[in-house]
Amino acid sequence: MSTGRVRTKKKACSSDQSPDSLPVRSSGRQVKKKAAEAAADDDDEASEKKYRKCEKAGCTATCPVCFASAAERCAKNGYTSRWYHLSCGEHFCNECFDHYYRSHKDGYEKYTAWKRIWTSNGKSEPSPKAFMADQQLPYWVQCTKPDCGKWRQLTKEIQLTPQIAKTYRCGMKLNNSTKTEGSDQCSMPEDLRVAEVSDHWWYSMLILPPLLKDSVAAPFLAAYYPDCVGMSPSCTSTNRLPGESNLVKLEHLKSVPNLTVAGMNKYFQPFYQPNECGKALCVRPDVMELDELYEFPEYSRDPTMYLALRNLILALWYTNCKEALTPQKCIHHIIVRGLVRIRCVQEMERILYFMTRKGLINTGLLSVGPDQYLLPKEYHSKSVIIVGAGAAGLAAARQLHNFGIKVIILEAKDRIGGRVWDDKTFTGVTVGRGAQIVNGCVNNPVALMCEQLGIKMHKLGEKCDLIQEGGRITDPTIDKRMDFHFNAILDVVSEWRKDKTQHQDVPLGEKIQEIYKAFIQESGIQFSELEEKVLQFHLSNLEYACGSNLSQVSARSWDHNEFFAQFAGDHTLLTVGYSTVIEKLAEGLDIRLNFPVQSIDYSGEEVHVTTADGTVWTTQKVLVTVPLALLQKNAIQFNPPLSEKKIKAINSLGAGVIEKIALQFPYRFWDSKIQGADFFGHVPPNSSQRGLFSVFYDMDPEGKESILMSVVTGDAVVTIKNLDDQQVLQQCMTVLRELFKEQEVPDPVKFFVTRWSNDPWLQMAYSFVKTGGSGEAYDIIAEDIQGKIFFAGEATNRHFPQTVTGAYLSGVREASKIAAF
Repeated sequence: MSTGRVRTKKKACSSDQSPDSLPVRSSGRQVKKKAAEAAADDDDEASEKKYRKCEKAGCTATCPVCFASAAERCAKNGYTSRWYHLSCGEHFCNECFDHYYRSHKDGYEKYTAWKRIWTSNGKSEPSPKAFMADQQLPYWVQCTKPDCGKWRQLTKEIQLTPQIAKTYRCGMKLNNSTKTEGSDQCSMPEDLRVAEVSDHWWYSMLILPPLLKDSVAAPFLAAYYPDCVGMSPSCTSTNRLPGESNLVKLEHLKSVPNLTVAGMNKYFQPFYQPNECGKALCVRPDVMELDELYEFPEYSRDPTMYLALRNLILALWYTNCKEALTPQKCIHHIIVRGLVRIRCVQEMERILYFMTRKGLINTGLLSVGPDQYLLPKEYHSKSVIIVGAGAAGLAAARQLHNFGIKVIILEAKDRIGGRVWDDKTFTGVTVGRGAQIVNGCVNNPVALMCEQLGIKMHKLGEKCDLIQEGGRITDPTIDKRMDFHFNAILDVVSEWRKDKTQHQDVPLGEKIQEIYKAFIQESGIQFSELEEKVLQFHLSNLEYACGSNLSQVSARSWDHNEFFAQFAGDHTLLTVGYSTVIEKLAEGLDIRLNFPVQSIDYSGEEVHVTTADGTVWTTQKVLVTVPLALLQKNAIQFNPPLSEKKIKAINSLGAGVIEKIALQFPYRFWDSKIQGADFFGHVPPNSSQRGLFSVFYDMDPEGKESILMSVVTGDAVVTIKNLDDQQVLQQCMTVLRELFKEQEVPDPVKFFVTRWSNDPWLQMAYSFVKTGGSGEAYDIIAEDIQGKIFFAGEATNRHFPQTVTGAYLSGVREASKIAAF
């Protein structure tokens, strides 16, 4: 900004010769001429003193008006020695500047008091311009009458509140009265400055970015400098405790990193705290994300306005996630002085639509009617067919439907849910044949959906006694020692893959065995027979996580997703079952059951989808959400065929299988031994029985019903594949009677055994990276084809594979892409 004063014209008396030095002998004509020139100069000077242009280069204000009117000799719209520019429509005069800045003036004390608060809370300079913008600019408010919407400037003494912004009508008196001054106030013209605010150049001429007052985001962001996250440091909501330094504040927060807001779900932590990292679906409140910069490049130089509005929108969403967040609900929370409030309201709408499209807000189980669609009309013209009504397909359909896009789901089976399938025939308890555990609840969309439904999840405890066949509970010190050695082996695997000279991938099981043997030889340590068995238990847990025998899993990429931020916090049991969430997601959607898709032809302008009954469905875009196993077996014919790159990626992943068994007993025979634990482990008698009912879960945390559920993993899946359900039950009961040998174990009154691998439309549980593959395959499978064919499902989510959460998020991701195309 230019700080030099405007140079005035040279007067006649500033020439080399003064009037006193004029020649004595001058003619009458010369004297008259000089007098005329002097008179003209006097007129110029008088005219110039009437007004002065703003010195800010590019400012359009030819006759600035002082908004402050603080000094007794305020220039108002007259002459001042200098105009201070805040925006093209907002200036204050030098007299008002002096009023606050000069120590002998009346306003100095007010300015210094503000400066102390600003300095103690904020990071930016507490300049006179910042003071005027934060304390003296008048507020602007929009008339809420539907057929008006004009912006009005409030008088200086009025403090804008959300309630005023929510209810304001033109002419409304705000001083102890809500009456209006006549019924025709809306007919009064709008201030001409308002129209300029939406122009790009107006924002570029703004001296200071807007800092919101009393933002709803303040409780979330107490650890940050307010002005670094778009909030005013002068507000009580952003104040620190008296005498608390920034250093003390940050050090204090290091001991309590998970800042939660009173009255809010503890799993809602949308913002990183300072020095915190590695938390999924978390944003830095002081930094724009890459996709935000791509969408809003104009904020790359100074992101303050964007951050202020984005943080406000996120905070409002998590404050009430049960209702759609609309522009109307956000507007009255934008409290900032000056014309820039108009700009903030305009930008907020853009940002809110972007965040809605990306699935950052207005997501989960929200359902909106035709007159409440979450995106503007320009998004509504698309039509989409989704193949598969599992978590991914339903998530995408719910999002697209709420956006206002026409969606039809074609599902091959006679039910929705895919690999989510709950059995509700057990007395008093829902048992998931598929997924039922939520791994890491902080910011997990499943936790959000449970909040929307009013469902409570049961936090799983950490206690897991390992019981040997024969009935003895393994000494916890042995379990801890073998758990340490097991994790040490995996650490060595991690170090091995960092070696760039090792180009060849090997099976994870082979690499673990190699490291284990080397450790035994080098250390001379000999594990006992029991310790060897406990190690086998931990290996079976790893096979449970991978969904496969370790001989097929990549040693280099088995945990590829761990390089990305994962969901933190509690592991919980969804006692009501995932189907409660799935059914709510599906509510109101156009779902056609028993319609297996055979082919997808995208060779023309439109896409043609053919189902098994011969019906041809025509649409603009198709989202494929079938399980990986079906893609590998070419269950759907694509025309043109899928690229070699995509086919290679599909085949580089494995279709993992685990099976479950659930048993209901006449009474809880395990209670006295397990003592309230949520699960207990089975130490395999030998490696050949590893993975055969390795963990048993108590399915009723309240301890009323008598139901256990166990899993079959690794080679044990193959072992039971050719057995009938009664034979599998018999094997399971043999194990339980060994684990509880000291007492009588009754026969179950009811049970089920899953057969996921035999289901023609599923054939798997979840994916893993095969030997020679990499995590990049997930991204390649997820790539769309020509903006027509899209892919979702857990096997397309590199960050969160193998989970319902990952499948759900992949559907949200693809809905965002489809809407943007």
